[in-house]
Amino acid sequence: MSRVPGLLGRLGAGLTRMGERLDERRAAAEADAELDPVIVDPAPPVSVRKPPPAKPPAAPAPEPSGESSAELDPADEHAPEHVPPPPSYAPAVSARPDPVDAVPWSMRVAAAVGWRLLVLAGSIYVLTQIISAVSLVVLAFVAALLITALLQPTVARLKRMGLPRGLATALTAISGFVIMGLVGWFVVWQVMDNLDDLSSKVRAGIEELKRWALNSPFHVTEDQINQIAKNLSDTIGANTNEITNAGLQGVTVLVEVLTGILLAMFSTLFLLYDGPKIWQWVLNLVPEAARPGVAGAGPKAWRTLTAYVRGTVIVALIDAICIGIGIYFLGVPMAVPLAVFIFLFAFIPLVGAVVSGALAVVVALVTDGVFNALMVLLVVLAVQQIEGHVLQPFILGRAVRVHPLAVVLSVAAGGLVGGIGGAVVAVPLVAVTNTVVGYLRKYSRENALRSAQAVEGAPPAAVVPAVTADRE
Repeated sequence: MSRVPGLLGRLGAGLTRMGERLDERRAAAEADAELDPVIVDPAPPVSVRKPPPAKPPAAPAPEPSGESSAELDPADEHAPEHVPPPPSYAPAVSARPDPVDAVPWSMRVAAAVGWRLLVLAGSIYVLTQIISAVSLVVLAFVAALLITALLQPTVARLKRMGLPRGLATALTAISGFVIMGLVGWFVVWQVMDNLDDLSSKVRAGIEELKRWALNSPFHVTEDQINQIAKNLSDTIGANTNEITNAGLQGVTVLVEVLTGILLAMFSTLFLLYDGPKIWQWVLNLVPEAARPGVAGAGPKAWRTLTAYVRGTVIVALIDAICIGIGIYFLGVPMAVPLAVFIFLFAFIPLVGAVVSGALAVVVALVTDGVFNALMVLLVVLAVQQIEGHVLQPFILGRAVRVHPLAVVLSVAAGGLVGGIGGAVVAVPLVAVTNTVVGYLRKYSRENALRSAQAVEGAPPAAVVPAVTADRE
């Protein structure tokens, strides 16, 4: 009986300890339940983050571990664990394409070409405005280039004969300017010497045309002819101020022409003497990457310009001599000045030949009648046909071959931009541009082939012998 109270006491103590352990487990289960996510349908899951334990104040900073930066990024701590898919009843929304892909390919190409053309047109417009502002200087320098291209072979020949560069340049320039001055003086002298005879022949020709008009089937009366003459006289009298102003403007133009001649003379001297140095200075202004191509295109352009000028001078001289002899034997007055005008106008291709030939025909018509004018027209047409089909292909050759349509368009554009000077310069400019563009195209193709063979390991000597031969 004495053992019963002891057993009861030990049983109560065991039950007490069991109750304490159950309480501890219950508290741990409640703490775990607080940390688990609480999901309420249909809201998206929300994660409940346990606050980090407080760090002791004296603890050192933790060393960086090998964990990824994504696990250590504090911005990811606020991101949800996963994004639920949209519900089945939500409408389907397609992704928007890239704006570049939405534009059709043809429109993109047209826009790219369009803005490049606008930039090019703006550049050309600005360049033409600059040239128009200093047109006198530009035309003088271009004239100096043409004269230099004509005289430079003579300087080279004199240097090969042993003369110094300065003496060869001086002799060539002085002789060239003297010859041009004598030709101009001879033309003026011939015009002034035959002016009285020409005036009397013009009056006689007008009377003959008047008689022909009266007897023609057009039923022109003498009163109508007199009325036309009176209207011309009244027009001249009413526009006396304009004629006077035109005369004053002619004086200004004469001063500008003399200034341009002096500039052209000085520019010619320097180009003949220091042409290679000037070209090297121009090359230094070109970017280094493009310098080899420009250095090769320059001599090609100069040879084209030289061939054009020399060929044009020879063709113009033959035209002037042949037509001058023809109109001289036909008895047309001022045959020599007309031949000189034909020579000068021959520097304007196609258009110059038509104008100079028409001038000769008009002079023959007014002075010698219709039959003589028809004969002069036949002479002019025959010489121009020989020039177009024999002289130009044989003398100019392939160096300056330009299509006739390009010649007509370039002369018209040059005349609109720069007048007579622009018409003279237009064709050699087109010829030189054609040569430079063709050379640069071959040069870029040669560089591309060299680069391709260098990548493949082939020796560079096996690259396009035709292009290398074309350089020489």
